[in-house]
Amino acid sequence: MQGLGNVQLSGKMLIGQASVTGQEEVIRAINPATNQVLEPAYAGANQDQVDQAASLAWHAFDTYRTVSMASRADFLDCIADEILALGDTLIERAVAESGLPRARIEGERGRTMGQLRLFAQVVRSGDCFDARIDHAMPERSPLPRSDLRLQKIPLGPVAVFGASNFPLAFSVAGGDTASALAAGCPVVVKAHPAHPGTSELVGKAIQSAVRKCHLPDGVFSLIYGAGHFIGGALVSHPLIKAVGFTGSRQGGLALLTIAAQRPEPIPVYAEMSSINPVFVMPDKLVKDAASVASGFVASLAMGAGQFCTNPGLVLLCGEDGADEFIAKASDEVRSLTSQTMLTPGICDAYYQGVNSLAQNAHITQLAAGQRSEQANQCQAHLFVTDATAFLADSTMEQEVFGSSSLIIKCKDMSEAHAVAEKLEGQLTATIQMLDADIEAVRPLLPTLERKVGRILCNGYPTGVEVCHAMVHGGPFPATSDSRTTSVGSAAIDRFLRPVCYQDFPAALLPETVQDANPLSVPQLLNGVLTS
Repeated sequence: MQGLGNVQLSGKMLIGQASVTGQEEVIRAINPATNQVLEPAYAGANQDQVDQAASLAWHAFDTYRTVSMASRADFLDCIADEILALGDTLIERAVAESGLPRARIEGERGRTMGQLRLFAQVVRSGDCFDARIDHAMPERSPLPRSDLRLQKIPLGPVAVFGASNFPLAFSVAGGDTASALAAGCPVVVKAHPAHPGTSELVGKAIQSAVRKCHLPDGVFSLIYGAGHFIGGALVSHPLIKAVGFTGSRQGGLALLTIAAQRPEPIPVYAEMSSINPVFVMPDKLVKDAASVASGFVASLAMGAGQFCTNPGLVLLCGEDGADEFIAKASDEVRSLTSQTMLTPGICDAYYQGVNSLAQNAHITQLAAGQRSEQANQCQAHLFVTDATAFLADSTMEQEVFGSSSLIIKCKDMSEAHAVAEKLEGQLTATIQMLDADIEAVRPLLPTLERKVGRILCNGYPTGVEVCHAMVHGGPFPATSDSRTTSVGSAAIDRFLRPVCYQDFPAALLPETVQDANPLSVPQLLNGVLTS
């Protein structure tokens, strides 16, 4: 296979198969470890260029959505191959633009490729079509039943917004793009301004895969832009039919507002804000306080806490063992070395959040990690309050994006229940427990089921497996639509919708819902699952 490892950065957007120079404000990446400005410069798209990308996507849609399952799956596999072919060129640029260590970027590249290959398997299996057939019942009394057949089809072109904290796995070829392409939707990606070079490299890999698989040019485009113009222009564009977003609550809500005010409103699947509470149950707290504290701090410190599943809240569900947990966690936090944050802006926002907690009269700072004079460093922080104070002050629930966490001391399970009921929607909740805690956990579970997308037992929330059963979503403000996930094979459902064919002649039926089932997809045939 011809490699892409020597590909040169051009500073240009990718609109279909063309490399295009932007006409608006220029952005440049910054190495957050040194504050060095990286070349080249990337000029943002103007309205005409947004129109061009959206129009190409729309004109590619009907062709792309009807390519064979095998061809679409091969395309996803080809993207993974092309990303790998970028070699060290991609790894080194992503490290420079994010400040993340090489091992983390290599692991994220593997995850990105794994997501693409997972969705290739989903497409080949045909499960995503959700094919259903209810044969006609002409003799049924008092009224006959028509012949009814259902399949899911793609929504249309999707706008995807790259995330800051995962320059590969939640970015140009990340989960939103992979699931949209798997569904049969062309994609227009708005690159995150923190890693434009990484985005161009991955964009060229997708562009190469489009060409090798002989697909329409408009299946994929990559555009840049500073400020809010590009986001608004994409989401409001009449040829864009859905949006995938990972970022702040403020950014997600802004896109939701734009989408809702369109003449034709469209869905925005936004992953936004979560503090991921950890409940340490009474018996676990008494018997394993030190080990749970160590595991919690390790999770808190991972990646400078720049994960949407970072454990930002810990509930100690009882008084016995609480002091031991606090002492151990405080000691471990003090030993943490600083870590480079993703951008100067993220670093500034982190310390604003930390200072807000430190200035709260009902919160005590327990510990801080080691300081560093290097640029954009995250110094870990640990705070404590009690349940009464937390329940009276909603500002304590605000997300601090980084290695900061707030411990809540609960006198008993009644206070822990009250805190759980007060919490906003979350991506995750974790229960640390022993068998002796089962009856204490049982009444807590219904509340957590209403509040979160993933409930963990005796683990820590950082780390999201890419598989069929994963849910990376949750009630607002964790996401804008609690029925969906942005990770795992079920993520494809966001970009599909059902269509029913009533009393159609066999010659016009889609292959997925034909009686002969030429594609051998799973079919729900008169209520019985067959294949």
